[in-house]
Amino acid sequence: MKPPTRHDSRQLVILTGLSGSGKSTVLHAFEDMGFYCVDNLPVELIPIFAELHAAGEGDFARAALLVDAREGMQLQKLPPLLKHLKKNHPITLVYIEANDDALLRRYSETRRPHPLGKNFSVRESLKHERALMDPIRKLADVVIDSTQFNVHELRHFVTTRFKNPDTRPMLVSVVSFGYRYGVPSDADLVFDVRFLPNPHFVPRLRPFTGQDPKVRRYIRSFPQTGEFLRRIQSLLTYLIPHYIREGKSYLTIAFGCTGGKHRSVMMSEWLQKALQKHGYSAKVIHRDIEK
Repeated sequence: MKPPTRHDSRQLVILTGLSGSGKSTVLHAFEDMGFYCVDNLPVELIPIFAELHAAGEGDFARAALLVDAREGMQLQKLPPLLKHLKKNHPITLVYIEANDDALLRRYSETRRPHPLGKNFSVRESLKHERALMDPIRKLADVVIDSTQFNVHELRHFVTTRFKNPDTRPMLVSVVSFGYRYGVPSDADLVFDVRFLPNPHFVPRLRPFTGQDPKVRRYIRSFPQTGEFLRRIQSLLTYLIPHYIREGKSYLTIAFGCTGGKHRSVMMSEWLQKALQKHGYSAKVIHRDIEK
């Protein structure tokens, strides 16, 4: 099912997903878009709300309901309930998730307990929650992986996604790194640019980074650089629309050189600007530039 379009007179979105994945942030984004939002609505009340919504009762033509692990074992009732409701109501189920490393980091930073974690560690609680939520995830119309999003990026992604339903937004993270410090574990695409001449061996350029105009001019002065940039741009403008059609919400592209200071930095800065010119949201991360 496609997300409700801006032309629909009534829209009902049910938000759910993993604890710590950003569900509250998503709910606030819907509220900012003018949706009537309800946080932690009990599962047994969803059919009543859906009937009132469909009948035009109340001032909530567009509504978003958040249901999550705080419901405990009552969540087991949600999959059959959704299957039944979707036969008569244009409901969009949005599922928000993130990988375990991101969720564990967020719990460590906030020091909040997991809603299922009274007698378990956070890692054990996450494993239990994934198993509990899996039948619901399989019914989702939209799955958002928030692993690579910060709060502002997640809000922007959701707003773009649901204000412009005919588009499929994607956040692209462009990462520069040094091979001597290891390849980024979360990279989807990795390009080795060590074949380009290294400014490190030019004494007047060594103290600077790939952000400096002198270093950029030096790297761009070689014909293989221009050829590489053209080929990379052609490849990515072909690949990214296919990733988006498959539902991918973010993409991490990494450029690696020896130390992560010159060539990979220049390439990452260039690609971010090139992607933005094509209308994509792109951010750049220089992992090893200060090392």
